[in-house]
Amino acid sequence: MLVLGVESSCDETAAAVVDHTGLVHSDVVHSQVKLHAQYGGIIPELASRDHLRNIAPVIAEALDRASVTVPQLDGIAVTQRPGLVGALLVGVQAAKGLAWAAGKPLVGVDHLIGHILAVYLQRSEERIDTPSFPFVCLLASGGHTAIYSVASPRPDDITELGATRDDAAGEAFDKVAKLLDLGYPGGPKIDRLAATGNPARYPFTVPMAAKRSLEFSFSGIKTQVAQHIERNGKPQTESDLADLCASFQRAAVTSLTRKLFTAASMQGVRDVVIGGGVAANRELRATVLAEAHKRDMRAFLPSIASCTDNAAMIAYAGLKTLERGEVHGWDLSATSRTVLARATRKGRGER
Repeated sequence: MLVLGVESSCDETAAAVVDHTGLVHSDVVHSQVKLHAQYGGIIPELASRDHLRNIAPVIAEALDRASVTVPQLDGIAVTQRPGLVGALLVGVQAAKGLAWAAGKPLVGVDHLIGHILAVYLQRSEERIDTPSFPFVCLLASGGHTAIYSVASPRPDDITELGATRDDAAGEAFDKVAKLLDLGYPGGPKIDRLAATGNPARYPFTVPMAAKRSLEFSFSGIKTQVAQHIERNGKPQTESDLADLCASFQRAAVTSLTRKLFTAASMQGVRDVVIGGGVAANRELRATVLAEAHKRDMRAFLPSIASCTDNAAMIAYAGLKTLERGEVHGWDLSATSRTVLARATRKGRGER
């Protein structure tokens, strides 16, 4: 089975071809980072227009790299939710048009489920180990941070155990980077600087450190950094900057890792997974692997290419939907809401 995936939920226009084993035959991503960098964040209208310009050539290139023609496809999958609605509409309409013209089955995919299942992607002929169901997954990105119990690829078998009450982890990285004049996107820049810094120099408090709570909060750690800068000014040397980045990153990674393994313990599972853009973070990956080894558990990390927004994960999630015999109609629409039920309420206060 071969499925074409189309992704346009935010600021990447992407298309990929994946087979039933998870093998990625092609994965094309057109990034809009340079377009939005001058504004310090994503401008939805500009994102939608750029998707319009690039969706057709990106799909054509993905098919060409996979040496596949449209008639050879067994289905077309597209991100339908959640995301920027204007951006999503571009991908949804392109996929619907292609599927209708070619007489191919169409399935809409939840972007979050794509990230959860990205760990099953095989990006070379050499097979990598994959987790067994059920497992616990930490999904951390610029727009989402949550822990899920995953019993199967079906949406109704994926349960939120805890999520952020305010900022997502990736959002906090970008906001701290902006405070430090590092530019956009800030997460990778903080990670690179932190690699040479002293994480113990600035004792930032780990947010929401209650042992049994699976909820996150990252607005407070961002405020701690802002208050430090207000009191002491911005770092004047490369060493000071690296130490500040390392200290912030250590607090954020500690929060993410502690809650992931607390959730696994509470659920009684041995396999843990991370996904989303923040899963590309060097320290998070190393810390999760080390903690899993210490606990005699198994940690599964997607390749870096599978962490950031891509269409291969959408193709694979769509393929699993098609395997269940599910097909969506021409009334498929874009929405900003995930299909996964939310258990965490935004904001402060007792629950």
